[in-house]
Amino acid sequence: MSLARANKNRDRLDLHAGEQEVDMNQAKSLRDASHLYEVERRAEHAARPGFRIMELQLSPTQKVPWHTHSNVSDTFYVLEGQMRLFLQDPKEEVNLRPGQVYAVRPQRPHLVTNGGTKSLTFLVLQGVGEYDFVPLI
Repeated sequence: MSLARANKNRDRLDLHAGEQEVDMNQAKSLRDASHLYEVERRAEHAARPGFRIMELQLSPTQKVPWHTHSNVSDTFYVLEGQMRLFLQDPKEEVNLRPGQVYAVRPQRPHLVTNGGTKSLTFLVLQGVGEYDFVPLI
């Protein structure tokens, strides 16, 4: 096996979220990623320099794809439904129910999925710092 192929294989991670192989290479940083994935509902409750609060609602089949943020943390607060959050560095799965909170540090790859059979509604507090969405391809 060539060195380039070995390095590429090393960068690929076999993730149990949907039993798909996901390449953890970063794409270009985006200031608005709403066009990259569909949700049932998206609302911005607050936005200030360096901080924002978003509310998202996901159907049982929708997800927020693998991504990171360069400078901001994501703090998830579940309002309704069940969240399955998959993370890397280190590899971890977190399951959240209404009233539960989990914070993801900047630069930690994560994927948000609906872990139930009904809609998932959650708040995500993002900050402190300039927001970006770095898709992982």
